[in-house]
Amino acid sequence: MRIEKIDIGKIHTTPMGEERILRNLGLNVENVVDWCKSVVENAPDTAFSRKGKNWYISCEDFVITINAHSYTIITAHKIKPQK
Repeated sequence: MRIEKIDIGKIHTTPMGEERILRNLGLNVENVVDWCKSVVENAPDTAFSRKGKNWYISCEDFVITINAHSYTIITAHKIKPQK
């Protein structure tokens, strides 16, 4: 089994990605990438999983999707509460 690690320093996003993350999570932060990096590094209940070409980082009530090869934050979305 191969264990991989996310290189926090390489994480980035595009201008469209920034807009999508801000909109989807309802954030009001100056730097989306720094916010995402902070969450990945510091959230107490963070779960990492890799499916295909993407990392999925589950924190609190949202998921951040990062491309495993380019380290681009693709999107983030809130987790809908289960009924």
